[in-house]
Amino acid sequence: MTRRYVLTRYFAGATMARVGDEMSGPALMLAGYAVAGSASEAAALLAGITAAAAAGGPVLGAVLDRQRRPGRLLAAALALYATGVAVILVGLGRLPFAVTVLIAVLTGLLGPALSGGWTGQLPRVAAADRLPRANALDAMTFGVASLSGPVLAGGLAEVLGAPTAVVVSAALIGSAAPVAWTLPAPSARARERQPGALIGDLAAGTRVIVGNPRLARATLASVVCCAAQGMLTACVPLLGERVLGAAGRGALLLSCAAVSALVANAVIARFPQYVAPDPVIWGGALIQAGAFALAATGRPAVLVVALLLAGIGEGPQLTALFAIRHREAPDRLRGQIFTTGASLKITAFAMGAAIAGPLATWSLPGTLATAAGVAACAAPAFFAVPLHAGEASEECFRPG
Repeated sequence: MTRRYVLTRYFAGATMARVGDEMSGPALMLAGYAVAGSASEAAALLAGITAAAAAGGPVLGAVLDRQRRPGRLLAAALALYATGVAVILVGLGRLPFAVTVLIAVLTGLLGPALSGGWTGQLPRVAAADRLPRANALDAMTFGVASLSGPVLAGGLAEVLGAPTAVVVSAALIGSAAPVAWTLPAPSARARERQPGALIGDLAAGTRVIVGNPRLARATLASVVCCAAQGMLTACVPLLGERVLGAAGRGALLLSCAAVSALVANAVIARFPQYVAPDPVIWGGALIQAGAFALAATGRPAVLVVALLLAGIGEGPQLTALFAIRHREAPDRLRGQIFTTGASLKITAFAMGAAIAGPLATWSLPGTLATAAGVAACAAPAFFAVPLHAGEASEECFRPG
C-alpha cells in the first residue's frame, strides 16, 4: 500500500468522522427538542456529549500512545461513539431523560478520537517532506465538516425528520472506523516506552505541554481563542434574528466563517513552505478579535464581512497549531498531546458559550465586544510564556 494511497484513505476517514461529528450535535438537539419539546433539555444533550471530552481526551490519548496498533483502538472508539449517538436517539422518550444525558456524557468521553486522535496519526501516513501540506489539508477537513455538518443535519431534519439526521451522523462516524483500523503502526523506535503505569504517561504528557514553551504558548493562545469562538457561536441565533431577520439565518454566518477558513487553508496547503506557524497563532487571534469587534456594529453587510474575516483568522490558526504540535511533540506522547489539546479547546469553547448565553440576552453588542476582548487576550497570553534562551530569534523562521 503506497503512502499516497494511505494518505488519501486518512483524509477520507477523517472527513467522514468529522462531518458526522459536526452533524451529531445539531441533530441531537433537534431530536431532543422534537421529543421533549424543551430547548433546555435539548441543550443539555449537547452539553453532555461535549463537556465530557475534557476528561476523556487525555486518557484516550495516553492509551492510544501505548498501543502497538493505535489505529485499531481509534477504530473501536469511533464505533463506540457512533453506537452511543444511536443509543441516545433510541433512549429519547423511552428512558428517563437523566439516563439519556448520562449516555451522552459517556459517549462524549470518546469525542477527542474524532479530532486529536485522528490528527495524531498523521506523521505515520505522510512523509516528513509532505507533512506541512498534509497538515494544512487535515485542518481543512475541520472546515469542510463545520460547513457541511450543520447544513446536512438541518436539511435532513427538515425533509426526513431529526431522527434520520441523527442516524446519518452516526453512520458517517461509524463508516470511518474501517479506515482507522488500517492506519499504519508506529515505528519500532516510537513504540519503545519507559515502563510504568498509565497515570505516569498522563503526567509525562502534561509535563511536555507545560514544559515546552512553544507548545505551551500555542496551546494557551488557542484555548483562549476557543473561548471567544464559543461566545460568538452563542450569539449566532440572536444575530440572525436581530440583524438578518430570522434566527435560522444565523447558521449562514457560521458558513461564511467556514468558507473563508477553507480558502485560507487551501492557500497555506499550496504554499506551506512560506508560512511559519508560530506567528500565525497570535496573528490569527488578533484577526479574530477585530472580526468580533466588527460584528458588534450590528450592520448586515459588516456582519457578513466580520464572519468572513473571522474564518481567515481561525482556519490558518488551526493549521499552525497542528504544525506546532507535530513539530514539538515526542512521538511516544503524540496522541495524548493532540487529544489533551482538543479537550482543552472543547472545554474552553463550551465555557465561552455558557457565559455568553445569558450575557447576550442582556446586551448582544456587549457580548460580541467581550468576545473580541477575549480573543485579543490570546496574543499577550502567547507571549506571556517565555522562550528558552536563543529561541526567540528563530520565531519567524522556524519551519513547521
